Amino acid sequence: MLRTLILGGTGWLGSELAQQLVEAGHEVTALARGVAGTVPDGVRLVRADRSLPGAYDTVSRSEWDEVIELSYEPAFVEEALAALSAHAAHWTLVSTVSVYANQQQPAANEDAAVYEPRDLGDYGQAKVAAERTSEQVLGERLLIARPGLITGPKDPTDRFSYWVSRLALAGAAQVLTPAVQGRYVQVIDVRDVAAWIIDAGQRELQGVVNVVGTPRPLADVLDTAAQVAGFTGELVAAEDQWLQDHQVSYWSGERSLPLWLPREDFGFLQRGNQRYKSAAGPERDMTDLLADILADEQARGLDRERRAGLDRGQELELLAELARRG
Repeated sequence: MLRTLILGGTGWLGSELAQQLVEAGHEVTALARGVAGTVPDGVRLVRADRSLPGAYDTVSRSEWDEVIELSYEPAFVEEALAALSAHAAHWTLVSTVSVYANQQQPAANEDAAVYEPRDLGDYGQAKVAAERTSEQVLGERLLIARPGLITGPKDPTDRFSYWVSRLALAGAAQVLTPAVQGRYVQVIDVRDVAAWIIDAGQRELQGVVNVVGTPRPLADVLDTAAQVAGFTGELVAAEDQWLQDHQVSYWSGERSLPLWLPREDFGFLQRGNQRYKSAAGPERDMTDLLADILADEQARGLDRERRAGLDRGQELELLAELARRG
């Protein structure tokens, strides 16, 4: 049984980590404000605001087999290390593939250059700063896990889940896509990320690992999503410039086409994952993943307001405009 402290634990990944740890019989404590959600049954929640003095007083009196740090705030990371590093046998920092400076190198591995952390308001650069501080303090007790695009049921970002839910909603009608040729998707299920981080902590793995799935052509992923969704309509592709001219955004957010990236960033969703695979990293079958996501989306409502993508009305207007052009 591991005594595990999660710095966070009420958000999406943190909650999944806590749930799996409890189910495996471990003793789990989550230190968090508790505003992102609740902790699973069986998890001890220590409510603390990490921006205030004394945030770690309660948990710094204990010894931990594993500490899992989820924050990207360099100040939070530094203060946690100062308070807890002497009390942790092993430490996992959950970082991100957004630390990499070059998005134009398919299959680039963990040795690729990262950003210099000059702007700590930038997510990727802040994670670089967190990595470097953690390395200095912890040395060989540290694992840096760099996930890519995390997805799965209950995904709060609505990015990957947009496609299978939109195809199910459209049924036999048209769905707007970006031009898919030469574009890839690389995702990892939140359940697989959590399971691997827990296993890696038990094995006291160290170093840096890209926690990413296998890159797949976007066209193949859309075809699989269409099969899962029972979609019998037509996928209508628009070129990048046309989408930009019609105020459709890349990647995420309102009035976007999720997972669509500028072609010059084609390496972002094709990171090397050999080290993850060699470290027994799991990867869920794509059809099974999409089926689980669709079931979750149906329960939440296929036509609900989303954090990423086009609403159906916007999409139909764009499809009509594209048809008029043709």
